[in-house]
Amino acid sequence: MNFKDSLTKKSVNTLINLIISTMPKRYFTTQESSDRFMLTGDKKFCSDPGEKWTVGFGKKAYTPEDYKEKTYYIAGYDSNNPVKGILDDLYARAVYLDDNRGDGGVIFCALDCVGISRKDINDIRKLALESGRLGKVKSINISSTHTHAGIDTQGLWGEKIYKCGKDKAFMENLKKSAAQAVITAFENRKDGKLFWGYTPVEDMQADVRTPVTYDKNLTRFRFSPDDKSGDIYIVNFASHAELLGTTSLVSADFPAYLIKEIEENEPGSDAVFFNGAVGGMISAKEIKKVYRDSIDCEAYMKDFGKQLGKIALSIKDEAELKPILNIKSKGVIIPGENTVLILARYLKVLNNDIGRTEKRNKACIYSEVGYMELGDKDVAVFLIPGELFPELYNGEFLTEKDSANHTRASYKKVLADMTECKHKFVVGLCNDELGYILAENDFLLNKTLPYINKATDDMDRDHYEETNSTGPETGKIILEETEKLIKSAYN
Repeated sequence: MNFKDSLTKKSVNTLINLIISTMPKRYFTTQESSDRFMLTGDKKFCSDPGEKWTVGFGKKAYTPEDYKEKTYYIAGYDSNNPVKGILDDLYARAVYLDDNRGDGGVIFCALDCVGISRKDINDIRKLALESGRLGKVKSINISSTHTHAGIDTQGLWGEKIYKCGKDKAFMENLKKSAAQAVITAFENRKDGKLFWGYTPVEDMQADVRTPVTYDKNLTRFRFSPDDKSGDIYIVNFASHAELLGTTSLVSADFPAYLIKEIEENEPGSDAVFFNGAVGGMISAKEIKKVYRDSIDCEAYMKDFGKQLGKIALSIKDEAELKPILNIKSKGVIIPGENTVLILARYLKVLNNDIGRTEKRNKACIYSEVGYMELGDKDVAVFLIPGELFPELYNGEFLTEKDSANHTRASYKKVLADMTECKHKFVVGLCNDELGYILAENDFLLNKTLPYINKATDDMDRDHYEETNSTGPETGKIILEETEKLIKSAYN
C-alpha cells in the first residue's frame, strides 16, 4: 500500500469515527431496548410430544395503489429507479404453528421485499402483540423473500445515495399489513397433521462466486387440517429473487409464481415461501443472461417460479411430524465495521438499531439469531439475519490456496454440525437484514476505499459482496452465538 492509499483509507476512517463520536444520543439504542419485542422462545428444548398440531395461515397485500401519484423506488439493483407499474402484488404471508404442549405457538411471516431492518420488524411485532388478538405466542419471526423488484424497504435505493428511498406511509402500511397477516394466521388456526419432505432441485440454481456450493434441496411442509379444508404449504428454497432483472415494475418475483402454481393446482390451499442461504451469490441458472438482459426476463421468472411450484407439489415421499416444536432466539451484537453503513445510519438512510461502544468512536449493530427443531429430531431450522454464504452452513470453504487471503477458514463449527437432526436448512434474511455474511478467509476489502469500492484479488476475482456486508467478523459471531444458543437449549 503506498502513502496515498494509506492516507485515503485513514482519512475515511477518521471521518467516520469522528461522526460516530459526535452523533447525538437519539441515533443510538441499547441491546435491552432492541431486544424488547423479541420473544425468546423455549428456555429448554423438550422431546415430549403435544396432543396435536394446530396451524393457521394469514395474508395481506400491501402494494400501494397510488404509485402513479407518488414516487416509490424499486429496491434491489440500481438506485433512483421509480416504480412505473405493477406486475403482481406484494404480500405479507404468515403461518402459525403450535404443538399444543401449552407453552404457546410460533409465528413465521414472509414479506415480499428485498430486506427489512430489525427495528421495523420489532414495530411489526409490537403491533401484533399489543393488538390484544394474539393468544399465547412464544416466538414471532419476520423474514424477507428478497425480491429485487419490490419497493424500497431499507432506504438504500432512493433518488440520491444520501437520501432515504423509503416512503413513510408505505412502511406504515407494510407494518400494519404484516401485523394483520400474523393476527389472521393465529385466528385461522385449525387442528390437523403436519408432514415434511424435501427433494433435490436439479439444474435450476447457480453460484456466481466461488466456492460453488449451495443447498440444492427444496424443503416442503404440508399441513392437512382435520376439517378437510385446504392444505397449507410452507416452502424453503435458496435463490436470489432477482429474475426480473433491472425493472421498473413492482413484483414479488419468482416466489409469487411458485405460490400461484401451488394454490391453483390445490384448490383452497395456501402457501408461503421462505428463502434460504443466498449469499455467495446463489441465484437462478440463467442469472447471467438476466444480468445482460439477453432473455425475456419476465417469462423466465414466471416459468422459474412455476417449475419450483411443480417440484414442491411433486414431493410424495413425505413423513408425518410428531407435534414437537422447539424454538429459541437471542440477541447478538455485531461490530459496525462497515463505516459506510454507519454513515448511512447517520444520514437516516438506514434505521438499524445501533449502539456506541465504550470507545465512543466505534458503533455496533444489534441483531438476533434463532434456532428451531420440528418433530422428533426430524428437522432443524437456522434463523439467520442476513444473506449467509452457504459455506458457513455446510463447511465447504475455499482452500488456503484458493481463498482471497490465502488462509484456511478457522471456525469451530459450521451450522450443519451443530445439530443431529435428520434434515436441516437455513431461513435467511430472518428478523433482520445484515447484508452478506461471508467467510473470513475470503473476505477482501479495497485497500484505498474499503466498503466503498470493491476489491479484486490476486486471482482477478471480484469482491463486490464485501461492500454490502457489516464486516469480516459477522460470520464468526453468527456461528458462535448460534452454537451458544443451541447449547443453552439442552444444558
